[in-house]
Amino acid sequence: MLELDLQNASQASDLPGEEDFRRWCELALRQRSADSELTIRLVDEEEGRSLNHTWRHKDYATNVLSFPADIPDGPNGEPLLDIPLLGDLVICAPVVVREAEEQGKPVQAHWAHLVIHGCLHLLGYDHLEDAEAEEMEELERQLLAELGHPDPY
Repeated sequence: MLELDLQNASQASDLPGEEDFRRWCELALRQRSADSELTIRLVDEEEGRSLNHTWRHKDYATNVLSFPADIPDGPNGEPLLDIPLLGDLVICAPVVVREAEEQGKPVQAHWAHLVIHGCLHLLGYDHLEDAEAEEMEELERQLLAELGHPDPY
C-alpha cells in the first residue's frame, strides 16, 4: 500500500491530480513488496532554486529533487527501524512545463517521467555511472510505455 502526502506549494495551474501522482508512484514502486510512504512537494522556481542550492550547490531550479529517508542502520547493516518511509520528492512545476515545451513532449508524459524517475531514486537507483544510467533509463522506458507514453530519452 502507498501512503502519499501530496503538498502543493506552487502557483502553477493545470497540475496533474493526486490520482495521477498516485498511479505513477505505484507503478514505479511496484517492485517493492513492503508498504511505502513518501511525500511529493510541488514548488515554484524560488523554492526549487533554494533547495537545489542548499542540497546540490547548484544555483538554479531543477525539475525533481529526491531525498531518500535517512533511516539508521543496525549492527548487522539492516535498517534499525522497520518503517515504510521512502523519502521526499520535490518537483518544480514551472520547470517541468518549460522542459516539456522545449523538448516537444506532452506535459503529462513529462510529469509521469519525473515522478517515476524520482521514485526510482528513492529506491536506490542512480545514473552516475553509465551502467547504472542504462539500467535506470531502461526501467523508466518500460514503465512509461505501460502508461502509453513515448521514450523520454
